[in-house]
Amino acid sequence: MRIKYNRVSTLYQSGNRFSADTNVYDLTLFDKISGSIPFRERPKGKELVNLVEEGKVEELHIEELSRLGRNVGDCITVCEWLDSKGVNIVVKNLGLQSRPDGKKNPVWKVVCATMSSLYSMELENIRERTTTGRLVYLQGGGILGRPKGSNETEMEFLKKKMSTSVIKSLQKGLTIRETSKVVGVSTRSVMKVKKLGTKHGIL
Repeated sequence: MRIKYNRVSTLYQSGNRFSADTNVYDLTLFDKISGSIPFRERPKGKELVNLVEEGKVEELHIEELSRLGRNVGDCITVCEWLDSKGVNIVVKNLGLQSRPDGKKNPVWKVVCATMSSLYSMELENIRERTTTGRLVYLQGGGILGRPKGSNETEMEFLKKKMSTSVIKSLQKGLTIRETSKVVGVSTRSVMKVKKLGTKHGIL
């Protein structure tokens, strides 16, 4: 099988940019989940893993290596596993293949490791900038959290986008952990929504 795997980071991204790819595939898999979630724990990632294990996948197309995860270890592990199964990985934005014509590409391993490191560094830089921005804000007299005197009602909380996404996932029968990964929030947040949703008869 010739498979295309797409991923966007949140439920609110449509993935319309992938429509520019007019190639024909036997199957297209699309995950709406954070790249920080290990590939094997993603809904469509699991489906792809099963197909590979069954020996049904010959070629996997991805837009860029970051679609397999921005964690260096996870990305390299997935690539090496796919290579061990004889799957040719086609990275479209690099014009690179791991096994063109069924033969190992000698530069694949070097490029894969280098690009994965760059993606990981990018994520770390974002975290550092966020932390620095928060510190500068606090040093300037800013206050984190809700302003004093402002109270959010339980129903207002349940009507938030995050809460409604959690509720929809729970209503579909997903577990707390699965919902946490799909929505991209902590299990504590999911449990809070579930508790209040049950209290108000939504769940």
